[in-house]
Amino acid sequence: MPLHKLEALTAGNFYQAIRIRRALLSSIKDTGDNCGRSLSDSVLPMYHYDYSQVQGRCAENVIGYMPIPVGIAGPLRIDGTSYLVPLATTEGALIASTSRGAKALNAGQGIHTELLDDAMTRAPVLHFPSLQHAAATTKFLASTQGRQILKTAFDSTSAYARLLDVTPKVVGSAVYLRFRATTGDAMGMNMVGKGVSHALATLPRYSTLCPSLAHMQLSSLSSNTCTDKKPAATNWINGRGKSICAEATVPAKAVETVLKASVDALVALNTSKNLVGSALAGMGAGGYNAQAANIVAALSIATGQDAAQVVTSSNCLTHMEKTPDADLKISVTMPSLEVGTIGGGTSLSSQSSMLKLLGCRDADAAYGANASRLGRVIAGAVLAGELSLMSALVSQDLIGSHMQLNRK
Repeated sequence: MPLHKLEALTAGNFYQAIRIRRALLSSIKDTGDNCGRSLSDSVLPMYHYDYSQVQGRCAENVIGYMPIPVGIAGPLRIDGTSYLVPLATTEGALIASTSRGAKALNAGQGIHTELLDDAMTRAPVLHFPSLQHAAATTKFLASTQGRQILKTAFDSTSAYARLLDVTPKVVGSAVYLRFRATTGDAMGMNMVGKGVSHALATLPRYSTLCPSLAHMQLSSLSSNTCTDKKPAATNWINGRGKSICAEATVPAKAVETVLKASVDALVALNTSKNLVGSALAGMGAGGYNAQAANIVAALSIATGQDAAQVVTSSNCLTHMEKTPDADLKISVTMPSLEVGTIGGGTSLSSQSSMLKLLGCRDADAAYGANASRLGRVIAGAVLAGELSLMSALVSQDLIGSHMQLNRK
């Protein structure tokens, strides 16, 4: 019996399954010294956890759970509401720094956010016998009739997923189709994948309208042009998930008293570091920021997001300028936040409680409003983190803060 099926053998006694799994793994002889045997007396906790939330949903071959400290940054005022922002991290100074940024932002009118776009993507690749077949299929799918066929089939697979558009690209005799769809409060990868799979399966039925469809072969449901969990210019340019911009004006006095910096110094450093420095390093798409991934990762872990999607979700451009009143205007533009408030790890009790803390579990909220709120909070928290870190660099206080809060 495979190790991941032990829970079935123990009739749902998760603790017994874990003890057996630890013992079996510890007995493996061809692992390195202490590599497997250390599981038998590991301090990794296994008790006092509801594994029924994990089974068949979040993990296999479970041997315990990993406690991660969670701290609160804030309060942080975003769109008129003050949030206590949960950050799950082991990096000392991150939460304190983000809180300092929040204090400075609250000294003004707080943060204003805009949801500019909201669509999850999936991009299969189709192969045909020739370029002519590929081109003919592309033209048909771009037609009104072709688009409606795809949408009708796609939308039939879910009460929530709705196809927005499909962008085709021809490469020789292959066609790459980038599907974009709204997915409500779900992050939506599985939802969109299901819809795409069904839509493609229906296409050969319409070969009388487009004979090339009879020769279509689906090579892969994902062609890497989606793009998922990898750095990609397409996500930066075209967006993926939630495209959000957050902006705030920080009074010059708060910059001086709270952040121990000056507006001019921050604007100059943002240009030399986040823009010129990033370009010099060849950051390309999405790397024009100081530490967006820090905040995105900590909030993602705290709220049950797919941690690997931090790669895409942390795409961010930080911009600063001096206002006519000599205050600091700062913004972050994040075109590919991949977040949800239902499904996957968001259903785990601890992570769900942090979503509730943020007001992202409102059963009466409009379609997609909970996930949109989470995206806005993440963008706002990133703004606070960017502001504080850049100020620490200006004041030469970065190392001192880390030595005080990240060392013992």
